[in-house]
Amino acid sequence: MDKNILKIRNLVKQYDNSQNVILKGIDLDLNEEDFLCILGPSGCGKSTMIRCIAGFEGYEGTIEVSGEKVTKPGPDRIMVFQDFNQLFPWKTVLGNITYPLKVGGMKDKEERKKRAEKYLDKVNLLQYKDYYPHQLSGGMKQRVAIAKGLALGSKIILMDEPFASLDAMTRNKMQSELLHIKEKEKMTVIFITHNIQEAISLGNKIMVMSKNGTIKEKMDNPISKPVTPASEGYGELWEHLNNALTEENKEK
Repeated sequence: MDKNILKIRNLVKQYDNSQNVILKGIDLDLNEEDFLCILGPSGCGKSTMIRCIAGFEGYEGTIEVSGEKVTKPGPDRIMVFQDFNQLFPWKTVLGNITYPLKVGGMKDKEERKKRAEKYLDKVNLLQYKDYYPHQLSGGMKQRVAIAKGLALGSKIILMDEPFASLDAMTRNKMQSELLHIKEKEKMTVIFITHNIQEAISLGNKIMVMSKNGTIKEKMDNPISKPVTPASEGYGELWEHLNNALTEENKEK
């Protein structure tokens, strides 16, 4: 039986100094190991929604992770950003993972090191453990951030257009690696993208948001993985999603 990990009810976000409602009436349920891809026009509240889930933004309504209400950031949720600037530049790759473990209460230095190395190995970066962030590519930095989340025991990985600035070949490689890590570690992922092909390739669930900060459509992805443009039903699903986004971009 699928186990619910995220429950959102009537999520509303409005900044005090603005009449503009960023999000309104968002309801969402995710089960453990779901991979939700979120599409939508710029300014529709995609990033704001996952910042609320991460605990970085106040909100009205209810957000629960494993039955616990989200009121602040916590180790059960980790965000992976597009700009890669989420690692301490003065710490090594290993240090970037052992430090939050220490802050989180893991007192034994050798235990912290072993746990960090275990998850660096899972994202194929163990050989880079003594490197500093400036010596890594953008994709490698993102894998370090994922390893950090796994080491901390994060239940949900939140990704805000993480591959948008990568070239096509690196992007395809990172998509494959992310799916592999996700399956191996049984992660739950929420992934924002503007790329319809990326949403179809990665997500078992796809959500389209409207310009007015509501959910336009939620669906299960009917296409089995691995997905290619030659997969049965790919063309029809791509066209359906493209039409939904085109409608949103036309609306004023």
